[in-house]
Amino acid sequence: MDRREVIVVGGGVIGLSIAWRAARSGISVTLLERDRFGAGATHAAAGMLAPVAEADFGGAGRALVELGLTSATSWPQFAAALERDSGLPSRLRADGALVLARDRDEAEALERQLAYRRRLGLAVTRITPSRARELEPALAPSLRLALEIPGESSVDPRWVCDALVLAARGAGAELREHCEVAGLVRRGGRVSGVALADGGQLGADRVVLAAGAWSAALSDVPVRPVKGQIMRLRDGDGPGLVGRTLRFEGGYIVTRGDGGYVLGASSEERGFDTTVTARPLYELLRDASELVPGLLDLEVEEITVGLRPGSPDNLPLIGASDEDGLILACGHFRNGILLAPITATLVVGVLEDALPSASVGSRHIPDEVGV
Repeated sequence: MDRREVIVVGGGVIGLSIAWRAARSGISVTLLERDRFGAGATHAAAGMLAPVAEADFGGAGRALVELGLTSATSWPQFAAALERDSGLPSRLRADGALVLARDRDEAEALERQLAYRRRLGLAVTRITPSRARELEPALAPSLRLALEIPGESSVDPRWVCDALVLAARGAGAELREHCEVAGLVRRGGRVSGVALADGGQLGADRVVLAAGAWSAALSDVPVRPVKGQIMRLRDGDGPGLVGRTLRFEGGYIVTRGDGGYVLGASSEERGFDTTVTARPLYELLRDASELVPGLLDLEVEEITVGLRPGSPDNLPLIGASDEDGLILACGHFRNGILLAPITATLVVGVLEDALPSASVGSRHIPDEVGV
């Protein structure tokens, strides 16, 4: 059986980030993707780097905030290294975000969110509707309340994917598209490789499971698909309608800076269904246009359906599994793009500890920071 040190199963942003970082550490790595690189949740993602706006109540929510803040801090360096290694200009944007309320009920909910984020020590400011319209003149006069989060960013996930493919291959990783993994190979009480859909097998010292919503088909992990429908819009007159990421109850608008905008996203428990349906898209346009009326004049460039890899508590599964030889990097739900740097750091840290070929002295975050 053909053998290598590490096999990464899954060619989305998580798997590609791990393959790139592992190859840079001197590890022999092969990545296997069942479709095209980034064809799943990465292709559909809006690319918000929003640990503060995404903060949920409860213990799991606080843990996710801590993980997200650490990863968000890493993104400028991550993007700069990716630009250098790939030769593709960075598409990381640091424009900040506004969280908006359309009516009294949403304003009251926003006040509770503000109080919670302040208890966590997060940088967020309550601003008046008039101040919000000064920052974003396209906002409707009916706006009731806004929160400003100046430190939040966004990135184009499709740039990230393309850059990671070039960077990982440049670092020596072997990347294979249209190579479906049918199962894990187990020998001597440990995971020792993968079985391919074409009948072949590949052996490895370690297998990293980064197959997104499909991870549960290969191992006993609590990951399920959560359907999300998303629209890409374009202003033929160029950029300028809005500059910041705008978030509202049930959706968001993310600017690409070139006249493009991403409007998303539905959240539907429908298994692996990827059909486009009218109701979620209508609701997104209706709600968003109440805040930004000019949105209705934009061209509909693309409608995409993605399957987020959800976990029971929305926390990702990162690190060594219960099975010897298998490392998990799945269950990132809405935060795969945000958590790509820290996931790669944590997983490569585990690999560096386990494999003698990894470069000595590579910095990685201790396991306690992970999940």
